[in-house]
Amino acid sequence: MIAQHYKDMLGSKSVIRQISEWSTARGAEIGYENVFDYSLGNPSVPCPPQFTAACEDLLAHTDPVRLHGYTPTLTLPSARKAVAESLNRRFGMDYTADHIFMTTGAAGALAHAVRCVGVPGQNIVTFAPFFPEYKPYIEGAGLTLRVTPPRCADFQIDFEAFAQLVDENTAAVLINSPNNPSGTAYSEETLQQLAAFLTQASAQYGHHIFLISDEPYREISFGGRVTPYPAKFYDDTLTCYSFSKSLSVPGERIGYVAANPRCEDAAYIVPMCGQISRGTGHNCPSSLIQMAVERCLDVTSDLSVYETNMNLIYDELIALGFTVVKPDGTFYIFPKALEDDAKAFCQKALKYDLALVPGDSFGCPGYFRMAYCIETEKVCRSFAALEKFVAEEYGVTKH
Repeated sequence: MIAQHYKDMLGSKSVIRQISEWSTARGAEIGYENVFDYSLGNPSVPCPPQFTAACEDLLAHTDPVRLHGYTPTLTLPSARKAVAESLNRRFGMDYTADHIFMTTGAAGALAHAVRCVGVPGQNIVTFAPFFPEYKPYIEGAGLTLRVTPPRCADFQIDFEAFAQLVDENTAAVLINSPNNPSGTAYSEETLQQLAAFLTQASAQYGHHIFLISDEPYREISFGGRVTPYPAKFYDDTLTCYSFSKSLSVPGERIGYVAANPRCEDAAYIVPMCGQISRGTGHNCPSSLIQMAVERCLDVTSDLSVYETNMNLIYDELIALGFTVVKPDGTFYIFPKALEDDAKAFCQKALKYDLALVPGDSFGCPGYFRMAYCIETEKVCRSFAALEKFVAEEYGVTKH
């Protein structure tokens, strides 16, 4: 007898993946260069040459038995030490290797973090719009996801609505900054207010409420800004990171959990992650890739194209009369659709070979996401299709 729970999940496949699959199929018909695919957040720039050089050097000069062998249960000590030192340099923290656990991407980091601080029957609170996969990550650990309604004017936190969802069974609060899908980064003021709220709520309910900070887009920040580092504001923070976007290596599946040295039971978090790996089969990320990222912590891909694309798309959307909050980072933008039903809006867009993702699965109906990690030339060509779409379907013309 197969597991009915996972069989049932087959009926709720990722909307993002479904639209991406449509784009691929449509591309086979008319040429993918003619499909304006804004569906999938797959980095469009190559990894930095330093990463390739690191892999080549390791393959050429490292003992292959060591290079391709299992790493320790708590992951590679030298990589953990290097990550800790990098975070300390950049954000004024005081991590050691004992506070870092290498994982298979941010998904693996989140899978470990939620199990570190929550037990079945508890809840974790997040904020719309949110990455839809949070739901299976959290429910798979036996917890319940509670979603705070969005503050659409700026996509900062609606603290009044948030307060209604936190109770004695709240294990943690999960944030994503800069955010997928809105591109908004939480301000220092928002993070200070969140830290004060969680400190008060922890005292009220008699247990530490953790902050899980999901930060795979940390390095994609616009206008020369540095995205505030949430663990600087609240001690009970587990930071979840992926190198997928900063180094453009999503297929290598490498990231980490960083436990704030001042969080509750900080000394136990990484050893607990080792035990969680045993229980989930989510252990020993690639030894080669751990060693490679260890050498590349101070470099990124050339991420500037994302800001170029964002500005082009933002200006075009504004000229067409869309309501949209200008992103602070990531490679996503999240405008309000031209009708209340964003699913219908995105379905109509397909007739013009525009692949857009409705905001319903992000907890924000009436909005849609554009992932602009595509070539700038293609972004510019897509505007003719976008203008034709809104003119023919909604009678909207460019200002």
